Amino acid sequence: MSLAILDGGTFYHHAAIHGQRYRELFDKTIYAPELTADALVGVTFLIVPDRVNPNILRTKRDVLIDFAKAGHTLAVFGENRADTWLPGVTWAPRPTNFWWWLDKDARPPNRLLASEHEFFQAVPFEHTIWHFHGVLTPPAGARALIDVPADPQGRDSGGALLYEDRVTLPGSMLVSTLDPFYHHGSNFMPAATKLLDGFLPWARAKAALRAYSSDV
Repeated sequence: MSLAILDGGTFYHHAAIHGQRYRELFDKTIYAPELTADALVGVTFLIVPDRVNPNILRTKRDVLIDFAKAGHTLAVFGENRADTWLPGVTWAPRPTNFWWWLDKDARPPNRLLASEHEFFQAVPFEHTIWHFHGVLTPPAGARALIDVPADPQGRDSGGALLYEDRVTLPGSMLVSTLDPFYHHGSNFMPAATKLLDGFLPWARAKAALRAYSSDV
C-alpha cells in the first residue's frame, strides 16, 4: 500500500474518489475525521483533497505533520485553510472570478515558474487554469511552481497557486489553492478533470516508487 486519500464526506469527494474514473488509483481511502497515525502505516503519499472541513484538518494537524516528518509526501489542495495547520505558509483571500473565460480577450494571470518540474510532465500548465481561491506565501526556502502577480486592487502582493516545500520538514509538501476534486465531483470545469487525469496516476507512480525504495 502506498497512495492514500482523505475523504471529506461530501458528495463531490465521494464522486471523485469512489467514482469509476479514479477509484482504482487509490490504495487506501481514509474518512478524514477518522485519520490516525495507524491509518497511515504503509502509506508514502497522502492526498488532502480540496474543501475538507478545516476544523477537522486542524484537529489532525499532528498526524499530518508527523507523516511529512517521516519523509513522506503530502499533497494539499485548496479551500482547506492550510495556513492554519501547515507550517510556515500564509494565505490571502481574493474575490474569485468564476466567469473570466466568457471574455474572449481575457488573459488569466497565472504564471508558470518551473516548467522543468516533473509535476508538469504529468499535468500540462493549461490544465491548472480555471479560477483560483486566494494566494499562498510559501515558507522560506519552498519553491513556487505557479504564481500570480500582485492584486490590481492592492489586496495582496501576489503569491503562489502551487508550491513545493522540501525544506521545512524531511518529507515533501505540494500545496495548492486549486480545487479540482470539487469541480470534477460536481461535473463542472473540464480543466479540473484533466488535472486529476494527470496528477493522480503521477501521484500513484511516485507513491509506489517511494514504497519500493523503502523496502529495498
